[in-house]
Amino acid sequence: MSDKVQTYTDERADTAQSDEQTTETEEESVDELVCPECAGSLATDTEHGETVCEDCGLVVDEDSIDRGPEWRAFDSREKDEKSRVGAPTTNMMHDKGLSTNIGWQDKDAYGNQLSASQRQKMQRLRTWNERFRTRDSKERNLKQALGEIDRMASALGLPESVRETASVIYRRALSDDLLPGRSIEGVSTAALYAAARKAGTPRSLDEISAVSRVEKDEIARTYRYVVRELKLEIQPADPEQYVPRFASDLGLSDEAERRARQLLQTAKEQEVHSGKSPVGLAAAAVYAASLLTNEKVTQSEVSEIANISEVTIRNRYHELLEAEESIHMP
Repeated sequence: MSDKVQTYTDERADTAQSDEQTTETEEESVDELVCPECAGSLATDTEHGETVCEDCGLVVDEDSIDRGPEWRAFDSREKDEKSRVGAPTTNMMHDKGLSTNIGWQDKDAYGNQLSASQRQKMQRLRTWNERFRTRDSKERNLKQALGEIDRMASALGLPESVRETASVIYRRALSDDLLPGRSIEGVSTAALYAAARKAGTPRSLDEISAVSRVEKDEIARTYRYVVRELKLEIQPADPEQYVPRFASDLGLSDEAERRARQLLQTAKEQEVHSGKSPVGLAAAAVYAASLLTNEKVTQSEVSEIANISEVTIRNRYHELLEAEESIHMP
């Protein structure tokens, strides 16, 4: 009986001690929520990371760290979509960048060279890793095509956004079963050509075919087929979109570039551009603008930059000047 009483007494003592500690903690938390100077209420300024007294303006705490994410989510689905672990996914890789890559450098984490046996082991691991990353023929096809798109885009100086768009177009063509009877290189080139035009950074068919492994006619034929089947909304190429690149490559001033744009706008108003190659019109406008601003460049230089014959430049040049003169005539 005495043992039970002792146990009960000990439990009561422990409970009293814990209640005492809780009370002290609550008092401390209350002290933390009031200003140490005037006992006024505190407010947290999340924008500046400060805790300020609302009464006297004392800054009690500053440089507080926001440990939450930089995004907001309003439901569980949105939270799952925005949650990130590791590198962002990308359509420019066949597995969207989710698989593991083994680096080609034969070095350990400290930068030291690996021994011969370790190098052999790493090479075997790289080989098997490459084999495991592509499970079937469809993935091997996609991997080859995306590699082609990246190679051609690098050669043409196209931005990453265009490569991403081209990758999405090719994925759609692959999922819609548009590839049978056509080469991987042809469809990937057509996807890149379409993506460049869609992004407002067009490249001519001659420029595209120069870096592609297929002929110009096949690229044009495949492009028309892909655009028709995927119902891509691509506006006709605007000659003005070529002007900045041509002017930059020729080292012309901003005034010459602006003058070339004015010539093309006048040609559109007079409907001179109808049925004409946008590349030829842009090259002729740049050539004419260089003469009008006394920054003379030769027709052969413009022809080499634009990959257009000098005859085409001369013909379009006269048409642009005639359109310009017709506006100023009484």
